[in-house]
Amino acid sequence: MRIDLAYGRAGLRVELPDHAHVLLPAPMPALADPAAAIREALRRPIGSPPLQDVVMPGDTVAIVFSDVTRPAPNHTLIPALLEELAEAGIDRQSITLINALGMHRMNTPDELVSMLGPDVVESFPIVQHDPEDEGELTYVMTNKRGARISVNRRYMQAKVKILTGFVEPHIFAGYSGGGKAVLPGIAGAEAVISNHSGPMVGDPKSTWCSVEGNLIFEEMREVALETDPTFILNVTLDQSKAITGVFAGELVKAHDAGIAFAEKAYVRAIPHEFDIAVASSLGYPSDISLYQSFKGLSAAAQGVRQGGAVVLAAECAEGLGLVHFQELLEERTNPRPLLEMIEDKRFRHHDQWGVQVGAMAMVKVESYLYSSMKPALVRKSHMIPCKGVSKTVNDLRKRYRHENGGDEPSILVLPYGQLTVPRVAAEG
Repeated sequence: MRIDLAYGRAGLRVELPDHAHVLLPAPMPALADPAAAIREALRRPIGSPPLQDVVMPGDTVAIVFSDVTRPAPNHTLIPALLEELAEAGIDRQSITLINALGMHRMNTPDELVSMLGPDVVESFPIVQHDPEDEGELTYVMTNKRGARISVNRRYMQAKVKILTGFVEPHIFAGYSGGGKAVLPGIAGAEAVISNHSGPMVGDPKSTWCSVEGNLIFEEMREVALETDPTFILNVTLDQSKAITGVFAGELVKAHDAGIAFAEKAYVRAIPHEFDIAVASSLGYPSDISLYQSFKGLSAAAQGVRQGGAVVLAAECAEGLGLVHFQELLEERTNPRPLLEMIEDKRFRHHDQWGVQVGAMAMVKVESYLYSSMKPALVRKSHMIPCKGVSKTVNDLRKRYRHENGGDEPSILVLPYGQLTVPRVAAEG
């Protein structure tokens, strides 16, 4: 059968055996009028007065938005907020937009325009958060592990603080959205490295769609609340990145509502672990680099047996990604010693979490990558380069049939990568 995988901007069609089990998000209809739904959510929020009632003329406002590596519909969310603030009497010069880069690279002027639209970029000041610039950070608290938690100064100085984002499964924070806009979004490097440390990421509860007892999720929310956010605006998206739900208001209540909605769409039952999985990393911008695309690998590995294989299709137009991520990948010759090094609580390295989640998947499954990268670069990441998804799957089938006395291996397909998190159904 032919399957279309979310790959880069254009997608990728592959031929797979008819017996493959295709896992899709649960049907969640796209909102017919997203702008109207957002306006309604801002005026009838969850656990909070309407946005227009919590601002006053003369207030300074900071709006935090997701960077280019996230498919958040900033071009819809930000204008809706700006319109609501204007109706409440807030002057343009009182509003600052803050790009929640976390530890990612600065976004280019063209990327900002593509995310926000030319009118917004030309009319409002935009701050690109720099986690390394101590002069642009304000101390907030010290966490339980003794790390200093600092947050963007412009955000902390604003009278009204608005967080935006989208809620989807997250590889170790359970779900995105909510407090993640603050930590890691606009936090200092020390805070991010502590929150994303080896022991924190390696904790069994720090995983997909897990929030109860998830120390990373809990700390993200704790830090965000410590900054006294005024209001959040989060959405959920379908596989075409259309808005399916809007959740606005008080951080905890609105985010929890978004998580409950997302859980129904994104967590998908499977009858058993599979021998082989074919997956995307949700296409652009989620597969812009291998650093981002390890999420698709990890999600697929959740549904594969120990020693099985994942064939990942991720364009990786920007190659491996962040410089520190590339450096760390080359520290060891295979994933297991790499993982052991990172999980040592004394180890600290920029972007170690990106390497860690990839290595965690690779010690469980054979990991193949179809991408735009050169084979030598793929091998540096400890993955196996492949020239075609269909051919690689057929080669694996032949090998497994030979090893298993002729039995046909089971195949799981995740066309939308981490937007579907496989979970083996409980018996009975």
